[in-house]
Amino acid sequence: MTQTLALPRFEDATVVVPAPGHEPGNWSGAASAVLVDGVYWLTYRVRRPLREGRGVSVVVARSDDGEHFVTVAEVRRDDFGAESFERPVLVRRPDGGWRLYVSCATPDSKHWWIEAVDADEPAGLVTGTRTVVLPGSPDVAVKDPVVLVDATGWRMWVCVHPLTEPGHEDRMTTAFATSADGLSWDWHGTVLAPTDGTWDQRGTRVTAVLSEEPLVVLYDGRARAEDNWHEVTGVARSTDGRRLVAEEGPVVRSPHSDGALRYVAAVPLPDGATRFYFEAARPDGAHDLMTSVSG
Repeated sequence: MTQTLALPRFEDATVVVPAPGHEPGNWSGAASAVLVDGVYWLTYRVRRPLREGRGVSVVVARSDDGEHFVTVAEVRRDDFGAESFERPVLVRRPDGGWRLYVSCATPDSKHWWIEAVDADEPAGLVTGTRTVVLPGSPDVAVKDPVVLVDATGWRMWVCVHPLTEPGHEDRMTTAFATSADGLSWDWHGTVLAPTDGTWDQRGTRVTAVLSEEPLVVLYDGRARAEDNWHEVTGVARSTDGRRLVAEEGPVVRSPHSDGALRYVAAVPLPDGATRFYFEAARPDGAHDLMTSVSG
C-alpha cells in the first residue's frame, strides 16, 4: 500500500534553508508548515553542534512559492530559559490568530516541555502570550508535536521520552492528545511504539499526518541509541483511528553521510499534490531543510 502514497523524495528535492555550518551537528530542519490563503508559512529549528549550544533558535518565515522564504520572526531559546530547542509547530488558530508551539529542553537534564506562544500575526510571536501546555514530568520528556485543528477540535501527536532509566533517555514513543482550545490537553496514551527486532526498535516519533480517515502518518524511526539524530522515515496506519501499526521498513532516507531524513512535514496543495519539508543529511554530515512535491 505504501507505493500508492505521495511521499517525500530526496532525489528531486530543493534546499530551502541550508545548514548553519559544514560539519555534523549543524542542522536546519525539524520544520512544520501550513498553507494559508496561498501563502506558505514555515517554522523550523536552527541547531549548532553541542560545543556551540545545540538548538539556538526557532524561525518563522513566509513564502509565495514554497521554496524561497523570508524570515518574519525568530524566537531565541534564552528567552524561554531553555538549554535547547527542537521541533516547533506553527498553527493558524480558528479565530484568525497564530500559535507557535515550541519544544524546550530543561537545562542540565534530559527533560523537555512544550510551550505555546500566541499572537495576532506571525511577526508578533517573538513577544506573544506564552502558555506551558505540556510540562512533562520527572518520568517523561515531551517534545516534537504534530498539531491539527478544525471545527471538531485540536489534535496532537507528541513524542515521549522515558526518563526512568539513566542512559536510555533517547528511547521514544508517540502519544495522542485532544483539546478544545489547544492549550489544555486531554492525554489518550501511546499510539505508536517501537517494534522489537526491527529498524524502529529504539524509537518511533510521528512527524506528519497524511490523512485522518483513514489515519495514515509518517514517522521517524531508529534501531539503536547510536542512531539518535540520524532517524529515517517510515509509514504507519490505523484501523481504529487512533492506534498506529508500522508498515515494514523505512520508505525514504538520505543517500549521504548518516542517512538521516527526518522530521517530515506535509502540506496538502489545492491541486491534490503534497509539498513535503524535511531535514536531510548531506555529504559533510550537516543537515539541510529541503522540500519536494509529490502526487
